[in-house]
Amino acid sequence: MTPISHFRVIAAAAALAIHCAADVPSPEAKPPRAEVSSLAPDELKEFATLPPGVKALITRALDFTRKNLTYRFGSSDPALGGMDCSGTIYRLLQDHGIKDAPRQSDEMAVWVRDKTVLHETQAATALEDEKFRTLSPGDLLFWTGTYEPSARKLPVSHVMLYLGRCAKDGRPVIFGASDGRSYEGQRRCGVSVFDFKIPKPGDKARLLGYGPVPGLLREEVRKAAR
Repeated sequence: MTPISHFRVIAAAAALAIHCAADVPSPEAKPPRAEVSSLAPDELKEFATLPPGVKALITRALDFTRKNLTYRFGSSDPALGGMDCSGTIYRLLQDHGIKDAPRQSDEMAVWVRDKTVLHETQAATALEDEKFRTLSPGDLLFWTGTYEPSARKLPVSHVMLYLGRCAKDGRPVIFGASDGRSYEGQRRCGVSVFDFKIPKPGDKARLLGYGPVPGLLREEVRKAAR
């Protein structure tokens, strides 16, 4: 083996070791093929009664689900063919004119906590729990434990948008990007609509909490609900 070939083997092995030690998918890896689902706004039970700003946000989100975008780690640009979870929500909020929205999921949770309210739900085991009493379409949902990120302001590793319930069967649904969540029993990959399921007791991943998007808070509704 020539010295150059020997060096290439060592370099390739080192790169593989770094990739295998990563906590999240490599941004250099080829994105998986998109497998997404969508809904029309009028297929959501509460949509007609929502404030105009929330309607517009959800409509914009559902527009993204029709672009056949895959899950692409590190991306917040649909022009790249896909986005990751926080990149999807960041792009949605930026395009909606909410320019102070942070890029990273933990920073979004801090932003919601500091500017509106972050309802903690880690102990909840079902959507019927009292902790979800004020959950409304348009709220952001935050998970912890979906993977092990580096040091963060809050232990948040995943974010999505609550859409509400399907008109046809009352099933709760969410919007965002994932490689592995499901919709109507089918595994989905990409920027899609997904079924909203609370993690089971003992699961590593937990729903940390939820809160309204700063700038979309419906003060009169929220105050009446408290």
